[in-house]
Amino acid sequence: MSATGMRHKRANLAVMLICVGLSGGLMSGVARATGSEPGEDVQANAGPCIAAAAAADNDKIIDVCGALIDNEKAARPDRVKALMARAAAYDRKQMIDRAIADYDTVLKLDPSLADAHNARGELWRRKGDRPKAIMDFGAAVKLAPNHAAAKSNYKSLSLELERIGAMMAVAGKPSFDCRKARRPVEKAICANPTLADLDREIGASTFRAVREAQNPGQARELQREQDQFIARRNAEFGKPGYDLQKAMRERLQRINGVDGY
Repeated sequence: MSATGMRHKRANLAVMLICVGLSGGLMSGVARATGSEPGEDVQANAGPCIAAAAAADNDKIIDVCGALIDNEKAARPDRVKALMARAAAYDRKQMIDRAIADYDTVLKLDPSLADAHNARGELWRRKGDRPKAIMDFGAAVKLAPNHAAAKSNYKSLSLELERIGAMMAVAGKPSFDCRKARRPVEKAICANPTLADLDREIGASTFRAVREAQNPGQARELQREQDQFIARRNAEFGKPGYDLQKAMRERLQRINGVDGY
């Protein structure tokens, strides 16, 4: 199942749980209303929000659940569930900042909700704020160690951050030791971060291609092509019309193919 499908599946499950929770709040509110004296405050009606959430009508959820959220007579549990429903609706409408704001309010009212931490973490991740996302995923797992979605999100983002850290550690560094660079072309590569990154990517892609070759003969041919590219690069660099960066990009594309692999 795609990431979008999983997100919708979790959103639908959340809506079902919200409906059950709000229904309980509604029934208790009705019971109190029946036995109340004239003039006594009655709990806010959660019925319209329940119906909108059950129908997955995003615009209706935002409207009627918003009214419940703003009603000072609404019980805190009902307000929390209405906020969760509205946040999910905002998410489905790609209104990420508003969804995050609703989850912020939810967690101020009840910091123990692992689902809210995980949902907000997914939104932070989509916005590209990985530090906030990993904190939310971690909080969700701490609150609910068996929360499958939060565990999966925490693991995948942790691996992503490790890869980013590894890439940053070698950024601007070629496949060879610049301290031993003697050729003019090698010194030019070491002096240019873009060329250095290209050189490293060419080296890594060549290694992968040789390793994944179908047979020893194909592996030898791939290595021979790389050796010929290096020899031609060394010989042509500095001559009129030779574009080193263009040549390196073409070599990388040849190794990886049009699709990048």
